[in-house]
Amino acid sequence: MIWVSVAFCTALVLAAASLEIFGSETNGLNRGLQVTGRFSFILFWFAYTGGALKTLFAPAFQTIAWRGRDLGLAFAAAHLVYLGLFIWLYWISPEPPVAPAVLWFCGIGVLWIYGLAVLSIGHFGHTRGHLRWRILRATGMEYISFVFLLGFISHPLNATVSSVLLYVPFAALSVMGTFLRLTAWASRGVAVTKRA
Repeated sequence: MIWVSVAFCTALVLAAASLEIFGSETNGLNRGLQVTGRFSFILFWFAYTGGALKTLFAPAFQTIAWRGRDLGLAFAAAHLVYLGLFIWLYWISPEPPVAPAVLWFCGIGVLWIYGLAVLSIGHFGHTRGHLRWRILRATGMEYISFVFLLGFISHPLNATVSSVLLYVPFAALSVMGTFLRLTAWASRGVAVTKRA
């Protein structure tokens, strides 16, 4: 699948460039995590909000909504590079780079990412019932969004432009994504009520 290949290769190039510029020790790995994490977040955000954007602003976002599955799989592929960098950082750090509770919390998010990816291949998830698949998918997507949001807001901002640019816009997008989904859900409910 072209989307998956392009996303994975792009994340790989971003990671390699970060390691080339900043080195392959802790600083370089942290920079690589920042870059690849934000790249995969953008892919996730469009997969997460595509349906809501279509509902609220159709037909301008119809193509994004139709490509939701492709974008989700592209996100999962790109995030593999992020995970590889994280495992490398964990391996070389004298102390764990994150607290055990954070590791478990994020680990559950990783299970959601790749569980949903596997279930979406070949429409396997739909064989378990359309409503159940939608509930499962919505639950997983909300959990992943929450993991991203906490990652963006949990870092203290210092008074540098790069610090603000690395966290504030992405935290805002994360909150906006949830708002768009809730607004779209409410508008669909209103439309169903009017038809009834």
